[in-house]
Amino acid sequence: MSIGKKLLWFGVAALGTLAIAILALSRGEQISALWIVIAGFCALSISYRFYSNWLATKVLVLNEERATPAVLKNDNKDYVPTNRWMVFGHHFAAIAGPGPLVGPVLAAQFGFLPGTLWILIGATLGGGVHDMIVLFASIRRGGKTLGQMVKEEIGPGVGLLALVSVLAIMIILLAVLALVVVQALAQSPWGVFTIAVTIPLALIMGIALRTGKVSVLVVTIFGLLGLAFGVWGGQFLAHFPAIEAWFRHDQKWLAWAIMIYGLAASVLPVWMLLTPRDYLSTFLKLGTVGMLAAAVVLINPTLQMPALTKFVDGTGLVFAGPVFPFVCITIACGAVSGFHSLIASGTTPKMIRRESRIRPIGYGAMVTEMMVALMAMIAACVLQTGEYFAINTKGTPTEVVAKVSAAGFPVTEPQMQSLATNLGESTMFNRAGGAPTFAVGMAHMFARVSAKPTALALWYHFAIMFEALFILTTIDAGTRVGRFLLQDFLGNVWRPLGNTRSWTANFFSSVLLVAAWGWFLYEGVIDPLGGINSLWPLFGLANQLLSVVALCLGTTLLIKMHKSKYLFVTLVPLCFMCAVTFSAGYLKVFSADPRLGFLSGAQSLLREASGMADSTKAAELIRQAGVWRFDALVAVFFLVLVLGIVLGSARQWWQLMRGTKRVVLHESEFVQISPAQLAQF
Repeated sequence: MSIGKKLLWFGVAALGTLAIAILALSRGEQISALWIVIAGFCALSISYRFYSNWLATKVLVLNEERATPAVLKNDNKDYVPTNRWMVFGHHFAAIAGPGPLVGPVLAAQFGFLPGTLWILIGATLGGGVHDMIVLFASIRRGGKTLGQMVKEEIGPGVGLLALVSVLAIMIILLAVLALVVVQALAQSPWGVFTIAVTIPLALIMGIALRTGKVSVLVVTIFGLLGLAFGVWGGQFLAHFPAIEAWFRHDQKWLAWAIMIYGLAASVLPVWMLLTPRDYLSTFLKLGTVGMLAAAVVLINPTLQMPALTKFVDGTGLVFAGPVFPFVCITIACGAVSGFHSLIASGTTPKMIRRESRIRPIGYGAMVTEMMVALMAMIAACVLQTGEYFAINTKGTPTEVVAKVSAAGFPVTEPQMQSLATNLGESTMFNRAGGAPTFAVGMAHMFARVSAKPTALALWYHFAIMFEALFILTTIDAGTRVGRFLLQDFLGNVWRPLGNTRSWTANFFSSVLLVAAWGWFLYEGVIDPLGGINSLWPLFGLANQLLSVVALCLGTTLLIKMHKSKYLFVTLVPLCFMCAVTFSAGYLKVFSADPRLGFLSGAQSLLREASGMADSTKAAELIRQAGVWRFDALVAVFFLVLVLGIVLGSARQWWQLMRGTKRVVLHESEFVQISPAQLAQF
């Protein structure tokens, strides 16, 4: 590296350090949100340029002459060599679900500093390594899923239990993600119109590319023009009531529509719908995030939220729990996410043409998602603190205003009514969950660039549509990955069902999977107070537990590759995630605080029900207490299972390091390809 480049990278490192120092040390003064953007870009640049390159060349030793599963098993359905930008678009769209949008918004109750630091450190040293190593492992093992690899590397018994647990988590996760989309799109013609437009666009793009007569550039331009029409044109539906009625639907209709779409995305060849649609969605995702970053630079908003709030002790208004471990659990996909391991061992390894692309797709997509999470943190923290807490606190308007103001964040009912009116909504009270808060913050920043009086309402509804589209791309890829997992499991019962080359087996497995998460989705739609909604606190925990399993696999792989001197790259994040998940799991089950612990919360509901005169309300409280006890049982099951996997892995590491167990690498056949063949990819 030349002296000039060394000075350049030294300057980037110094600027990033300065940004973090200002964010961490400044007290009693307003700080520009621009410092978060600067810290993020510096961390992204340095970690990708140096750390990911070191992982690729020294630790994993990526080999350009090793044929990938997409080349070896090309079946034009699941294993399809695909353009690298299309694969990146698919992978990023699949992993970037609600976590990087909603998680940082909720974690902002601790202040902007804890969440920002965890996103920067977790994504670069944990999440990027996690995603890259699982993608590498799956490609070296013929595109096998996480469950299959755990079964082969750790043991058949533990592997089978891991497969069952991963599949169960996937079903519940998909149902809740679908429920979030349904709630966002219900009675929203603009959002439904935009998403509906992307489906035929994706089919046309996929078929055009498949003919080989149309270049990726031409298809991309066509798709972007169509996407722009879908985003821009949706706002004018109100002028055409007859057409608007085609896109205005209730939650039940939308639930069935999403189930049908999920089935199609799972069954159709990956090149026809899934890949081009995710690729198209990525432009909207990255374009919107880029616009947010540009808005921060242009308007230079100040962070209204303090660096640390009094709620770090666990008494938060948004959710209960101390800053550690719940800042990590809440942010989830924005830093380290077990769900990423399912995509990295599901659809993506079956499309990558060359091993060198593991780095930009595995690590690059993760640090890009890191920037999304930082933008969400900014969107939440530039709001007036009183408004932020009032939006996310449950209760009547009078109760919420009194509770938030008493906590030291003044807010009034007229202030909240004025906010709702400007956004084109009837009220902004009881809008907990993070998504509305992100939309409000995003709308405030975009509206300040425009002088139109209706800009705030326009951008707010655009943000709601954007969030729905953001999450939907996780559902389609997740359903296909879930089908792979289900076929892995069913193949142990009857081998033909595990054959992914069989259309019959694929369709049967897809129907079973969609029926499973569709049932939970429909229950959530018709009974929004119970069913799947009550399991929401488990999702962050289950997601992080999956990352523990994936990092155990990565550590085992490094030992078998005789890379023991590099074990710290997986062991450090593994130990930290074990501390996070097991401490969070213990608190969620056994905490004496009824707002936090499942068991104490259930007991509190039963006491309340025993003194209630209204038998109907008492019965509802008793039912809810039963659900919370079930949540506790599920949490304990997952914790015990993952603890068994960790202990089983550690035992195997000890045997491998001592040389008492023979190293068996379950890798795909090493196939050398000629320079002429290599040029095709």
